Amino acid sequence: MSRKGHFNAAHRLHNPNWNSEKNAEIFGKCNNPNYHGHNYDLIAHVTGEIDPDTGYVIDMKVLKEIMNEEVLDRYDHKNLNLDFEEFKSLNPTAENIAVVIWNRLRKRLENHLQLTVTLYETERNYVEYSGE
Repeated sequence: MSRKGHFNAAHRLHNPNWNSEKNAEIFGKCNNPNYHGHNYDLIAHVTGEIDPDTGYVIDMKVLKEIMNEEVLDRYDHKNLNLDFEEFKSLNPTAENIAVVIWNRLRKRLENHLQLTVTLYETERNYVEYSGE
């Protein structure tokens, strides 16, 4: 089963080990020193055995609460680079954001459940991560 959520956040793609010319060459407009924002869509896809008593893989209300607490309320209308320790030393690319989100959600799920995170940075650009 899957649940979709949404958050808005700003970020800047920047490698502090490179000079400004190389950062601009590699990251283009995404290296804007004043940051830029995205309207992220997040899909958490959870698979596992169906509980014979409830008929659920996971209760949707529970997944909603986990997503809100760990990701949506946390990152919405924030600057990823400035507001969160995890991105002070980790370039907040869509790939890295998806891994961070996966780790935050994974720790709240029961061990027998599998998780795949799909993060849409734009309508056409997205990444998927399932812990591999």
